[in-house]
Parts: sequence; structure tokens; C-alpha cells
Amino acid sequence: MTATATVHQVAPRGRGAHRSITAAVRAAADGDEIRIAPGEYVEALVLDRAVSLLPQDGTPFSVRVLAADPGRPALEVTAPGVHVGGVALTGQDPGLPAVLVTAGGLDLDGCDISGGRVEASGDAALTLRGCRVFGAALAGVHANTTGPTELTDTVVEDIDGTGVVLGSATAAHATGLTVRQVTGSGVRVRGRAGAVLRDCRVTAPGRSGLLVEDAATVTALDCRVEETGAEGVRVLGSSPRAQEAPERPDSAAGGVVLADCQVLRTGADGVSVSGSGDVLLLNCRLRDGSGPGVSADDDSRAALVDCQVDRPHGSCLVARGHARLSAQGTSMHGSHTGGLPAGDRSRVRLSSSEVPGGGFGAVHVCDDARLSLTACRIGSTPEHGVRATDRAELTVEGVRLSDCGLSGLRVDAAAGAHVRGLSVVRGGTGISADSSGTVVLEECDVADTERAGISCGTGTSAVLRDCRISGTGTAGLVVGERATPSIEGCTVRDATGSGLVLGPAAEPRVKFVTVARSGKNSLFVGEKARGTFEDCVFAGAGSEGPAFPAVHVSAGSAPVLRGCLVRDAEEDVAAEKGARPVFDDCLARNVTNPALPTRRTEAVPSASDGDPASGTTARETEAPAEDSLEDLLAELDGLAGLERVKHDVSSLVKLMRTVRLREDMGLAAPPLSRHLVFTGNPGTGKTTVARLYGRILAAVGLLGRGHLVEADRSALVGEYVGHTGPKTARVFEQARGGVLFIDEAYSLTQYAGTNDFGQEAIATLLKLMEDHRDDVVVIVAGYPKEMESFVRSNPGLASRFTRTVLFDDYGSAELVSIVEHQAAQHQYEFTAAAREALTAHFDAVPRGRGFGNGRAARQLFQSMTERQAYRVADLPDASESDLMTLVPEDLP
Repeated sequence: MTATATVHQVAPRGRGAHRSITAAVRAAADGDEIRIAPGEYVEALVLDRAVSLLPQDGTPFSVRVLAADPGRPALEVTAPGVHVGGVALTGQDPGLPAVLVTAGGLDLDGCDISGGRVEASGDAALTLRGCRVFGAALAGVHANTTGPTELTDTVVEDIDGTGVVLGSATAAHATGLTVRQVTGSGVRVRGRAGAVLRDCRVTAPGRSGLLVEDAATVTALDCRVEETGAEGVRVLGSSPRAQEAPERPDSAAGGVVLADCQVLRTGADGVSVSGSGDVLLLNCRLRDGSGPGVSADDDSRAALVDCQVDRPHGSCLVARGHARLSAQGTSMHGSHTGGLPAGDRSRVRLSSSEVPGGGFGAVHVCDDARLSLTACRIGSTPEHGVRATDRAELTVEGVRLSDCGLSGLRVDAAAGAHVRGLSVVRGGTGISADSSGTVVLEECDVADTERAGISCGTGTSAVLRDCRISGTGTAGLVVGERATPSIEGCTVRDATGSGLVLGPAAEPRVKFVTVARSGKNSLFVGEKARGTFEDCVFAGAGSEGPAFPAVHVSAGSAPVLRGCLVRDAEEDVAAEKGARPVFDDCLARNVTNPALPTRRTEAVPSASDGDPASGTTARETEAPAEDSLEDLLAELDGLAGLERVKHDVSSLVKLMRTVRLREDMGLAAPPLSRHLVFTGNPGTGKTTVARLYGRILAAVGLLGRGHLVEADRSALVGEYVGHTGPKTARVFEQARGGVLFIDEAYSLTQYAGTNDFGQEAIATLLKLMEDHRDDVVVIVAGYPKEMESFVRSNPGLASRFTRTVLFDDYGSAELVSIVEHQAAQHQYEFTAAAREALTAHFDAVPRGRGFGNGRAARQLFQSMTERQAYRVADLPDASESDLMTLVPEDLP
């Protein structure tokens, strides 16, 4: 109350007091205060000026205002700045407003409103603090206004309709709001309204706990919705959106954001999003719903980050229509039906999440849906862990499946799948590839299954690379009738049945495969089967009995085996009548009854790109033609950071040029070792500089080609006696005229024991380096401490590797430079603020042993472009500048 404000008294009797509130209002001016004696006042009260109404004695609800007319509210406000505190307001018709604000603004503080709703319209402002609204129909609070709405510590209950409706374009803030025992939805937000809900609770609504419609936006923080008659949260958007809009990023704000919320015991879905609705759940818990945990339909988008979905009666997550659904760091448990079905043309991404099984399997993708699974754990289920069918597309990276009764992964019909780093443990069949679509399996592990490890169905043509199968209850790897898969670099161990089985008329292409310790045949070739087997090892067949040869060839079949090794068996080959196998340059070792030769005519096998035992290859990078020394040195100088490395390499170049000049003049070359030790953490550019070094030596004329061959322990070391020398020689031969780059070279000496052949690889390398000292430069690389121990472990190594180049970790400025270089290459630009944020980001990153340096910088740039793409996708009219600009918000 201002210094000039007047206090007006209202009382049924007494001198100086108004007999009605209406009379006091007529006498009051803006800013005046009206004090009302206890009692019941029947009036059609209209506040058309900025006054305050308060009980005279300060006792809450000692003043009660009743509507005088059934068709009119108990209180109507048409002026701004109206305040009513501690008063009970009662309407006569529950379906009409008990309090109506058509203009201006009303602040209700500690009031009881019954017999009708509280309504604001037009551009009115409405505030309720510590109020109770009850006994209304249609709605308890209806703010259909363009003005602000504030609800604080207010209870809305016993409503025959919706608890709170926020519409038009109101900007609403609700803190400590409680809605309970309403027959409709708890809170409904529609139109272009925007609401922020903090620490709110909705209990036992007859319909949805929170209903968001049209183009409304809601942010709910630390709220609780429970015991709903329908969905816990329902989002139904109506704004247009292109069907192929990108998936929303996990950190983006959207139409509805729920953070630290709980949705419990719902009558239908925990969260349902449809139309063009958009919802993001952060650290939320959804539990005991009668339907799915989260369902996304139509053109909607839903994202979960660090959430829990527990014990839904339906699936944990559901995607249909053209919906986009993603979950990151989310755990799902106790579903009655399954973890995730995705159908129609939906797009789903799950990462770092746990998905339970159920009566219908854990993950099922069908129709034309696309599903990506990254670093997830899935199981257990009596059905399939993951199934892709119809024309669905599945991408899997680093996923673990366990205890799946049928198959860990099944791909059938015309579905496509690209799978890398999948681990399947226990259950029925590990992986069933029964699709006519493209199926690629890379670096997958299958262990301890009751049936086959991997099965390629009838007529299929899957691609398998570097997969490992062990401990299967029947066959290890099955190729079905007429199937034509490509199988490379795989291992099959400890199969109870045969290791590799070909069905009738199958024709696979098999390279660098090892089959070891199978209970029956290492390789069983069915009737009329064909196929090629190159550089394979079949070892330890017939553990179930001596009646099983390593290779069994059925009648009418004609497989071709080249460069294969059969060892540790009673019998190497058994062919039925009418079989026409071809064995080209194959060997038998430690076989009681061999049919194959037991030694090769050549001491060293011909050069090959791979290893027959492990399938590991040495990678060759060809040097570009016609490099000039000046261009190469400029390319070296253009690398970010590495100042010490640039100095060392430049010094070496000067030395090499001098050597070349002496040779050209017929002078004796000084003693010089061109072999180098590169030490440093990952991502510091060791491979890049090695590739440049080879090209520089070629430009100087000291190497013929200057190409780079990358190898590691697996490319050099064999698994049986007599294997390592030829294997190392093949890789060295591949590097002739260029650079042999051996990463983590210390691993050649780390495995001491009678069965390790790392020392044999070193001895072979040293001899070849001596015999071909002018043809190959060898660079060994790894962590500094380990490389120092490696060089000292052998006098031959110490005498040949006399020069070490240290690759320091990049500083923040250099990492920023790498990111900016990547940005320039891909036509992106940083704002000044983004550049500062990028520097601060790298300043805060620990520089431990596992820090990725340049690799981390490149990965960060990729992550920023993805986040920028998601951000820009939500802009209504994105400009070229928007598409090119990276801002601080794009940093993860």
C-alpha cells in the first residue's frame, strides 16, 4: 500500500464501514486497500480498479464471497494490479467461472475458490499463490490468455474435468502445483502456450496426467505424475514437419522437455507422443504403466537421456509411423511384452542403454523402419534378442546380447543389417542371417550358444569379417542351402558339432578362417556344394571321436581349397564317391592319416595380403605419384603442432640429401640407420608422419616407392611352429621399396612363454632388415616407456633403431587448430564465442595416457557438426550462414 492509499472498511454494521464490498470498491481509488469483516457476502463483485481485498482480522477464509447470480462469477476483474488475499470465493454454477479475469491482472493469495473455475482470457494476467481450487466442472483453472500465468503452491482438486488448462499464448510458470482427483487430464497445455512446471504433482487424473497439444511448449522439472486413467504424459503436436526431418539430438530443447520427473502407475502409456509432437526426457523415471513406457507415432520425435523405464505392461519403447525415437544412457527393465518394437517408417537410435527381453523378444524392427543400436546391453528373452524383418534396416555397433531363447540376432525377409562389434552370449542360436537383403557382420563374438553360432539361411549372401565363434552346442558356422556368403578372417573354436557346415548347393567365399577343436568335422561340405577356401586353418577336429575327419566332402560337391593347413587330427580329408574337391598348395601337420602333403616345396610362401591363421592383414597405403620434396616438406610443415617432430624430420632430410649427394659423386656413404622409433600417445600423428617420411625418402631417391605398410603383432606372429617366419616375410616383402610401420611394436616381446612366437618375428625382421637394408625403412611405434624397453630387449634392435622421434601431446591451441582445419575443409565457420568455448573445452580435458589428441579433435568436430545439424533442423527458415556457423551450444 502506498503512502497516499486509503483503507476502506466493510462490515455488516458499525460507523464508517461500507455495508458491501461492491460499495467499498466504488469508493476506492487505484492502490487502495479494502478490509472486510468476517462474514458471508452475497455479491456480483466486479473489480475495475487496482485494489486489494483482505480479511479485516487476517484470518484466512473468515470472509466468504458468494456469487449473487447463478450466471455470473463471484468475482470479476477488469483492471490491472488487483490483489485478493485469504478470501473464500464461491460460484453458483460449477460449469461457469467462479473467478473471471477478462482484462488487467489478478493476484490471488491464499484463497479458496469453489463452485466454479478460475478463468483468465484476453490478455489478462493471473497469479495464484497458496490457493485451493475445488468443486468445479470442465476445468479448475483455465488460463486462455496471452498474458502471463503463475501458479505457486496451489492445489486443484475434485474437478469434474481438467485440472489446469493453459491456452492461447500464455507464458505460464507453475511451482509446487498439486492436481488431484480430476476426471479429465491433470494439466492441459494447448495453442501456442508455453509452460514451465517445477516440483509439481499430478495424482489420479481420469485421463492424461499432462496433455500437450498444438504448438504448445512445456518444460517440466522435478515433477511427478501418478495413477493416471490414461497416459502419464501425452504430447499431440499439430505443427507441420517434413517426414524426413533429422532425428532430434539428445541435448536439444523441443516442444516438451521433462527433466528429473517421475511418471508412475499410468493407465496407458507412460509417455505418448503423436502428430508432430516433440518430447525430450532427461533423467526421468517411468514405472508400472499399463501400456508402453514411451510410444512415438506419426511424425513425432521423442528422445530419452539417462532415463529408467521399469515394469511397463506393454513394451518399454514403441515407434510407429514416421516417428523419430532415440534413447541414450537409458535402462529398461521388467517389460511384460518386449523392450522395443519399431515399425512403419520410424527411425530409432539407442545408445549406451539396457533393453530387457519379454514375451515378444527384446528388440523388433519391421516394415520400413530403421534402427541403430550402439553400446547397448540386451536380454534375456525366450524369443529373439534383436530381430529385423520385412524391409527394415538395422545398424549395430558394440552391442551385447545374452540369454536369448531363439536367436541373439535374427535378420530375415528382406531386411538389411550392418553389424560391428556384436557380442552374443548363451541362448539358442547366436546370429541368424536369413535375409535376402544386405547383411554385413564384422568383428562379432558368439559364445556358449545351445545351437549354431552363426547361421546363413537358404539363398542368402551375408558378409562376415573377423567374427569369432566359440563353445556352440551344435555347429559353429552354418551356410544354408544355395547360400553364397563371403566369410573372411573369422575363427570358430570348440563347437560341439562341426565347425563350418555347408548345406546343399552352397557356394561361399571363405578366406583366412581358422576352425579349431571342433567336436566333429572342422569343415563339412554338403551335397553339390561348391565354394572357395583360401589360406584357412582346420585344427583339432574330431574331439567327439576319431571317426570325424577334419574336412568331409559330400557326394557331388566340388569345393576348392587353396593354401590351407589341416593339423592335429586323426584324418585330414574324407571325400564321398562323386565328390570333386580341389586342394591347391594345402598342407597337413600332425595328422595320423594324411591325404594332403605334409610340406611345401617353397620355403617362403608367395606374397599375400593376409594371414591364413588369423585373418589379420597388413594395410598398404600407396604413395602418390610425382611428389616433389618441396611439396612434401610443405605438407609436413602444415601439420598442426609437432614442432619437435618437424625439426627432427627436417634434420634427417638434410642428412639423407647429403648421403644421396655423396653417392651420386661416387663417394662412400657414411654409416647411417634410416630406421626410426616413434613414441607418443595415440592420435599424435605418428602414422601420418611415417607416411610422409616414406614419400620424402622416395623423393630424395633413397626409396623406390615410398608407400606405407601398417602392421601390428597379429600381422607378424603366427599361431603354430613354422608359421611366424613366412608370415613376417610376407609383410616385409609387401613393404619393399617403402616403409614398414609396426604399431605397438612392444607387444612382440610382452608375451613370454614357450608358445609365443614374437621373438621369432623379431629375429626374422632383423635378418630381413640386414639383407634388404636399402629397400625398406622400418618404423616401430608405441608409448614411450614401453618402446624404450622394447628396443633394449634385443641387441639387434638397439643397434638398428638408434634414433627416436618423440610426438608430444597437442596443446589446446593446436587441437583448436586441428578442429578449425577440419571445419575449413568442410565449409564450416566458428563464431568467436565458439572458438573461446572450444579452447576452454580442450583446457579442461585431462591429458592422460588414453587421450586421443588429434583423433579426439576430429571426433569432437564430427560431434559438433551433428549437433549443429540437429539445432539448425529446428529453425523455421535456416539460412546459408546458419548452415555454416558453429556456436558454443554445438559443443557436447
